[in-house]
Amino acid sequence: MTRATLDKAPHEVAQMFDGVARRYDVTNTVLSFGQDRRWRRRTRAALTLSRGERVLDLAAGTGVSTAELAREHVSAIACDFSIGMLRAGRGRADRAAIPFVAGDALHLPFADASFDAVTISFGLRNVADTAVALREMRRVTKPGGRLVVCEFSRPTLGPFRYVYLEYLMRALPWVARRVSSNPDAYVYLAESIRSWPPQPDLARVIKDAGWTDVSWRNLTGGIVALHRATCPALQP
Repeated sequence: MTRATLDKAPHEVAQMFDGVARRYDVTNTVLSFGQDRRWRRRTRAALTLSRGERVLDLAAGTGVSTAELAREHVSAIACDFSIGMLRAGRGRADRAAIPFVAGDALHLPFADASFDAVTISFGLRNVADTAVALREMRRVTKPGGRLVVCEFSRPTLGPFRYVYLEYLMRALPWVARRVSSNPDAYVYLAESIRSWPPQPDLARVIKDAGWTDVSWRNLTGGIVALHRATCPALQP
């Protein structure tokens, strides 16, 4: 089995996710105490989707997040660079109508201004270059289109933050050994969450990548944050 390093070499990250694909959805639900379902619903609501719109779900994994978006009667496309995750998703009956596309966040295989909205859930911190990925997402979004980034973040209350970080580094790997098909990968995931920038810092990165109207909303006390932004009318 493979675990990536925080250098985030793309082939290492992809191989790592290939190794967790078989039990990925179940493991996430257990580790989040079922909150993953709520976070997916909040992401869908933040996108303010309209019937018939075209939506890119980047780092979609097995497509469980894409299936949530499709509830709005939109054309939702799942894109990920882990072939193992895409294969696992295509085998699920509830995702049979979803297009699964292999693609790298740094070089998206889509034309300019292809989507009304783009979202990435728990995947931005795994790309090798956050700024480049955000610019690529802007490139494929129509002027006036929306971006929603759902990502682990920094709890706002000090005592809660301490307990959460202790859970990440101690309890999360212990639980993963009992439910995951590649428990070592969750050591990397815990480390990547801990090293990820807090909400205001990520908002600045999104703005610097050319997005406008950047804002965020904390979920579950700041364990997760939803960052929302708009594609400018005129792209440089």
